[in-house]
Amino acid sequence: MTTESSRTNITILGTGTSQGIPVIGCDCKICTSTDDKDKRLRVSVLVSINEKNMVVDAGPDFRQQMLRTNMKELHAILLTHAHNDHIIGLDDVRPFNFRQKGDIPIYASEFVISQVRERFSYIFSKNPYPGSPQLDLQQIPKDRHLAIEGVTIQPIEAMHGSLPVYGFRFGDFTYLTDIKTISEKERLKAKYSKVLVLNALHHKEHHSHLNLKQALELIEELSPEQAYLTHLSHNMGLHAEVSKYLPPNVGLAYDGQQIVI
Repeated sequence: MTTESSRTNITILGTGTSQGIPVIGCDCKICTSTDDKDKRLRVSVLVSINEKNMVVDAGPDFRQQMLRTNMKELHAILLTHAHNDHIIGLDDVRPFNFRQKGDIPIYASEFVISQVRERFSYIFSKNPYPGSPQLDLQQIPKDRHLAIEGVTIQPIEAMHGSLPVYGFRFGDFTYLTDIKTISEKERLKAKYSKVLVLNALHHKEHHSHLNLKQALELIEELSPEQAYLTHLSHNMGLHAEVSKYLPPNVGLAYDGQQIVI
């Protein structure tokens, strides 16, 4: 389990939506911004505790994100849900397989595990292609903590429209992305974190994502010391401009951001 002396090192790997920013072919002021904080890979986060590295979601930018961190070891990947921008980079765990000479544990719901098996069928065939990724699929227990490499993690279930998704609490750090609604029971698991990272797509109503107003309302209820917004569309606006109007304890997350608890 984590201890009071354990430090949680958080690296925000990506803060963009499924299209990322810049969006292909878009000439808006956000997509053409020269501010690095407006350039957003697909959403993901690295959590390092006691020298154990755990990544939440492995989308299409996973390889680029790992190269940016210069990380040498990966101890687990936790998946929030099975949309492509969260899982399609799993093939790129291969260098970690080769370096560590073993499988990479993948933690996900039963449904997400089934989706991984389907979309990466070549990995799980009777005669897998030589050099295929080595994944150890582990089902996340509902209403119970996970124990990964001595680190205790609380799964938090929410709804991405009509699709169940998982968020995760690592001690005083809570990560919730691609959510629209969350039950009172699950909200209690996320309350009073030192740091909360939460999705906020843009300003308008959306069927499966919180918008900015809804995200700020949920942050106020969950009462973290500090909150950061992620999974941001180019319709949210420029980092520098939107930041001016946020509450003092809320910021826009940006790719490469480092947070230590």
